[in-house]
Amino acid sequence: MSVQRADERYAGGDPAAGMKTLHAFSFGRFYDPGNLRFGALLACNEERLAPGAGFAEHPHSHTEIVTWVVEGELTHRDSAGHASVVRPGDVQHLSAASGVRHEERNDGDVPLTFVQMWLAPLEPGGEPSYETVPGIADSTPYAVPAAGATLHVRRLGAAGERAAVPDAPFVYAHVVRGRVRLAGEELGPGDAARITGAEGLELVASLDGCEVLVWEMSG
Repeated sequence: MSVQRADERYAGGDPAAGMKTLHAFSFGRFYDPGNLRFGALLACNEERLAPGAGFAEHPHSHTEIVTWVVEGELTHRDSAGHASVVRPGDVQHLSAASGVRHEERNDGDVPLTFVQMWLAPLEPGGEPSYETVPGIADSTPYAVPAAGATLHVRRLGAAGERAAVPDAPFVYAHVVRGRVRLAGEELGPGDAARITGAEGLELVASLDGCEVLVWEMSG
């Protein structure tokens, strides 16, 4: 297991325009050939948008894009005609496939924070697709079969509470809020663990009110 601390992420975005991004992987001008991906995961970006700020329409292809809103509301529009507002607890999934354009904005009057994760598909091409699943529960994993991956949301309400980590060839755990212990490491908000050959591991809450995004990946 290797741990990346929140302050080790690459800082990006456009602060003057109300956009701040923290990248966990090589991204854009922050090129790191030793940190291109982990399993199917290509990006794990913490995004913060001020009211009225957003990303203008831009293209994607051959990427599975999964978004988790932490605070605020995310407005999404794409070239396939989809328009939605994504709220905390919802999972948004855009399969870019052979190509799609989209825009993302904070049309609300409070700051927006979300985590966006990009995964490599097992096969390129296909038709773009989009869905938002509202109010996902801890016991309801969200599968992304196109990438051989499944997202688990682990919420630990009280200090000392435990939650299993899936046994899998590749596991990526990102702490959204609170503090947890994992395999002897203390992880706080924005910290992430990359685990190869995970077996018999648990998350243990150090504080009340913890939330962790856990990716289970076959390759």
